[in-house]
Amino acid sequence: MTEAQRESVRVLTPVGMLGAGFPRETVDRGIALGADVIAVDGGSTDSGPYYLGSGTAKTAAAAVAGDLRILLRASASAGIPVVIGSCGTSGTDSGVDWVAGIAETILREEGLTLRIARIYSEQRAETLKERLNEGRVHPLPPLGDLDAATLDSCSHIVGMMGHEPIVAALRAGADVVLAGRATDTAVAAAYPLMLGMPAGPTWHASKIVECGGQCTTNPRAGGVLATIDHDGFTIEPLDPANACTPTSVAAHMLYETVDPFRMREPAGTLDVSDAVYTALDERRVRVEGSRFELADQHTIKLEGARVTGYETMSFTAIRDPHILSKIEEWAALMHRILRARVRQTLGLEPPQYAVDLRLYGYNAVLEDLDPATGPPREVGAMLLVNAPDQATATAVAKIANPLMLHLPTPDMAYLPSLAFATSPAEIERGPAYEFVLNHVVDVDEPSELFRVEIAEEASRD
Repeated sequence: MTEAQRESVRVLTPVGMLGAGFPRETVDRGIALGADVIAVDGGSTDSGPYYLGSGTAKTAAAAVAGDLRILLRASASAGIPVVIGSCGTSGTDSGVDWVAGIAETILREEGLTLRIARIYSEQRAETLKERLNEGRVHPLPPLGDLDAATLDSCSHIVGMMGHEPIVAALRAGADVVLAGRATDTAVAAAYPLMLGMPAGPTWHASKIVECGGQCTTNPRAGGVLATIDHDGFTIEPLDPANACTPTSVAAHMLYETVDPFRMREPAGTLDVSDAVYTALDERRVRVEGSRFELADQHTIKLEGARVTGYETMSFTAIRDPHILSKIEEWAALMHRILRARVRQTLGLEPPQYAVDLRLYGYNAVLEDLDPATGPPREVGAMLLVNAPDQATATAVAKIANPLMLHLPTPDMAYLPSLAFATSPAEIERGPAYEFVLNHVVDVDEPSELFRVEIAEEASRD
């Protein structure tokens, strides 16, 4: 059957992120239901800039290997491709190579013959500066115009690919596509789009399945299968005891989107304002009416992270009821005395170092957005020191040590004893990173910023 004759394409998404784990039997059921492709995201920016800045993964190699082994066996047995995006958490070149190394080891151990494609998404600052000078780089809110110095300061920069590089790898004969940074939706959309499915239902279905079972009534039960056709798509859980409902499916359009009805991809915008969600039975949902509007200009989003300094952390627990009744005064006193002692001992003043004191159990998470009322029962005080080098950060934290252990409020006639969580109390966290790029770059061809490498066909042992 040619691509134009395909009536539908079934996308199996076993889990929201590679390495998170899923029941093997749910993948077996997806294969039995006729899955045409296995698609799974391999990363995220949710856990902050460290993983991009350092080029390391947040997932354990053993966890990734456990998931990959199930997927590669299923791919070889059913003769269907596997597509994994944002490899190694942030999609750096080292992240792609890390996942590829794990996959190649599994193929050798299992005696499987599958061709692996690596799609690299890291960008060189020098190349981006040329595009910046040409006026082809534009900021996304809340950031302003980009300067060359910011590009030079990044330890890693990735471009977020759409479906096109993945399609190129599949057309070149890849059985397993390991992509660098990619939109979550592109991972699932690539194969159906390649086989001629319409863009509206494909991108909408891909958005719904991006987090596996999160669009079901029991997200812990495993992934989902989306069947995309020329009029819409149908989605069902891989676990027979789980269910999709119109509410659970429609609600996922609210996830990580500014607008619940419109979502931008590199090639254009998904519009679901006219989508209709219909329960086919107690487990399956049918969706029709999705549209995709092609953009006048194809853009690639850039993500970059740089080192902001080195951090040392100290954590103490407070149970003293008098301090807890005046916890904000205690925190202000801590800042004031610590600053004076650092000036006296090290001769340093902010911004030569920075101190963040978070009161967990009181208002550490939302602070003034949700102010605490009444004294807490106990508080964990986390002191985080940032400085240009590790030694300075640790020195400041050590100066804070007696204060974190015995600092009283001014009206106390005794020294309280607080409780350090660790010994030593100072924990060196190493380099700290921040995201500094939230920009898009105009491209003439969707795949021009990405590099596809396909290994020779793997041989059985």
